[in-house]
Amino acid sequence: MPDSLVTDTNVVLDLLHFHDPSVASLHADLMAGRLICLGDDYTLGELARVLTYAQLAIPAAEAEEILRAYRALIRHVPGSGSPVKLPLCRDPDDQPFLELAARGKARWLISKDKKVLELARSRRHALPFDILHPQQVSKPKPHPLPLMPDS
Repeated sequence: MPDSLVTDTNVVLDLLHFHDPSVASLHADLMAGRLICLGDDYTLGELARVLTYAQLAIPAAEAEEILRAYRALIRHVPGSGSPVKLPLCRDPDDQPFLELAARGKARWLISKDKKVLELARSRRHALPFDILHPQQVSKPKPHPLPLMPDS
């Protein structure tokens, strides 16, 4: 069974709006089913809200397409909260992502948020999943070396 992960909203934007080359292999793994992205009502609502930010200037039709693509990408995890005790995030908007990762039994929470990434480095908190920066799971695949003709 493929590993599952939760992506924060900034990573979703990199994957589906900005088409950031640094997450291209992550995107390919998700699209091919080698990884499974978990989502829930909160992550859908958060993405819908962020897509309306004036500084992003995303036209409504494009925002709808991004939401449609995200819905198609995720395996929906019902409910809210966490089955285990989790550390509290400084930003309450980040907490539901930790809860989703725990509730969905994700292997990873993929985030670019510095405060969330600090939790990964903290020895005070035992988490049932790892917190990684997207580039920690988006390593370029090595290309095979060309065969050299016999001399």
